[in-house]
Amino acid sequence: MSTRSGFSRSGVRSGSEGEASWISVSDLMAGLMMVFLCIAVAMMRSVMIEREKIRTIAMSYRENQLAIYESLQHEFAPDLARWGATIDRDTLTVAFNNSDAMFDTGEAALSASYQVVFEEFFPRYMNVLAPFKASVEAVRIEGHTSSGWGQSSDRNDTYFNNLRLSQDRARSVLRYVYTLDEVTAHHAWMMQNVAAVGYSSSRPIYNADGSENIEQSKRVAFRVITNSETKIHSILEESL
Repeated sequence: MSTRSGFSRSGVRSGSEGEASWISVSDLMAGLMMVFLCIAVAMMRSVMIEREKIRTIAMSYRENQLAIYESLQHEFAPDLARWGATIDRDTLTVAFNNSDAMFDTGEAALSASYQVVFEEFFPRYMNVLAPFKASVEAVRIEGHTSSGWGQSSDRNDTYFNNLRLSQDRARSVLRYVYTLDEVTAHHAWMMQNVAAVGYSSSRPIYNADGSENIEQSKRVAFRVITNSETKIHSILEESL
């Protein structure tokens, strides 16, 4: 009787210990799940904060982009047709498309007629950008050519000949506008932010039928690049 009672008590003890052990493991798993849940919530919150920062910059970029475009349009709209120029809203580019009037064929010296144009354009251009300088990463004076080059049939020779010509023309324009008396006050900023770049024939302009527009492809363009991309990269680097 006592032996059976002992087995009974032993059985009860074994069952209680197993149950206590099971409860302990369950508590541990529940605790771990709570820890993982907290980590997941914290990570999601961090991602949402970063996304909101990028969204805020994107909204600010769009508003700033629109403000610069509208300022350029307001200042230069009456003159664009006379200059043979256009303003692109998406890239903030003022393009002078009458390259044959700007330069002799195959040459980089700026013509007298377009010296007059840039004397009129560039000081006003700098004045338009002045309120936005804090958000401007760079201004690029871009030289572009068509895809042809004299009688050369070698594609590589054509590209590099046009590259040299487009670079020389962009530098020629930058050198000229830099010497204008009206922009002397902007020299320090220009040295840090304005560059001349040649793109050869890598960015042609096309007609509606898909053929290259030879005349518009040969152009000099002034492009504003804002610092929104730099800010987004900075946020991404901080989150690593």
